[in-house]
Amino acid sequence: MDQHVQQALVASLQAYTEATAYQAHNLQVRLTKVFEGDAPYLEKVSDLDAVFDDQPQLEELREIAFDLLLMNFFAADVEKLENDYLESEEWEMIENDTIDRGTELLNLLLYFRECADEAIEPQLDDYLKEFLLVDEDEFQDEYRIYEPVIANQLLLDSSYVEIAKVASKIPADQELSELFYPIMSFFYEQQPTASDMEEYAHSSVNPAFDVAVYTLLVAYNR
Repeated sequence: MDQHVQQALVASLQAYTEATAYQAHNLQVRLTKVFEGDAPYLEKVSDLDAVFDDQPQLEELREIAFDLLLMNFFAADVEKLENDYLESEEWEMIENDTIDRGTELLNLLLYFRECADEAIEPQLDDYLKEFLLVDEDEFQDEYRIYEPVIANQLLLDSSYVEIAKVASKIPADQELSELFYPIMSFFYEQQPTASDMEEYAHSSVNPAFDVAVYTLLVAYNR
């Protein structure tokens, strides 16, 4: 299991446990077993879904866990396969089968990995323009998805409270509606203190989820 994925998974579930009355230790144990297994990728996806099917009260974490599972595949599992596997017809079929899965956190985690490879600190402007290429005509889907972020970059000079206020006004049908607050908060403060996290949670309308996601991003980028 990739080290960054492991620390993100563990930290996120611990944060979720602290924010709720639910003890997520059993979920962590079962998911770790799925991530560390030698099963084919789609079988791992099915095993991950089975874990969440058994614990419907944690449904809001399902697609976040899927993002981490895919990151683990890219970082660890693919090393056991042929060099050109990600260009194969088999992988293309897998991508088509899972095209509706996961969240925009996947792109952010891939960006973190690129930053680590290049020994640079993640920056929102760099993420938008150099990684997502939102200024390029052929990447207008990314521009549409990230439009709330693009329009509110000045929030990085504000506070958790102000970020949360803007997040609350984003329509629920927009793809970044649930992730705007933790993503913008990460770029606002990449190494939050305990008091930062307390302020962040206090400003959230869904503290358990938001704290879990923010903690995941911080832990993965560590």
